[in-house]
Amino acid sequence: MKVLRTPDAAFAGIADFPFAPHYLEITDPDDGTKLRVHYVDEGPRDAPIVLMMHGEPSWCYLYRHMIAPIVAAGFRVVAPDLIGFGRSDKPIKRTDYSYARHVGWMRQWVEALDLKRITLVCQDWGSLIGLRLVATSRSAGSSTPGPSARSARRKLPPMMHRSPTAVTRQAPGSFQASFAWRIMLRFAIRSAPGRCWRNGTSLSCAASATAIR
Repeated sequence: MKVLRTPDAAFAGIADFPFAPHYLEITDPDDGTKLRVHYVDEGPRDAPIVLMMHGEPSWCYLYRHMIAPIVAAGFRVVAPDLIGFGRSDKPIKRTDYSYARHVGWMRQWVEALDLKRITLVCQDWGSLIGLRLVATSRSAGSSTPGPSARSARRKLPPMMHRSPTAVTRQAPGSFQASFAWRIMLRFAIRSAPGRCWRNGTSLSCAASATAIR
């Protein structure tokens, strides 16, 4: 897989985005290509985690006005750029991308960072990818939030209470989702892991990107 990387200089001076970049290298399980994932990581390391996943054609900049108030409320906010978007690496072929691959890349990233007790906030393709992680990680019990999930929700800023795309992971290995998301979870569960859905790539910075492989 040939990969492009947008230089940091392309992101210099972006308004309302004072967050330091963080990077983690993952390995594509199909061909062994190393891919660098960019993410924002703000707030105390031991605080409850809010994972924000963007969709197409955006990057974690989408959440620039949500990160600071949620951190101020006592949470740790982690917001990645999906592969192909923002500061993350960009495979150049359209056929390099599939729904299954996006899910696999993000699962590998979440596990490498050891993210647990997560509240998931997601948008567009970030919803289908994030909810697939929920569907394959949650236990077989009830899909209604338990006491710790409701307690965490009460502590969230008002903007999070109004968002229907918030799903709380109560403990390592199990996600808890609201009733409103059961249909989405069923959709994710029924989607065969090997089924490829082509996801258009965001290469708006491709002209200034540098081939690294």
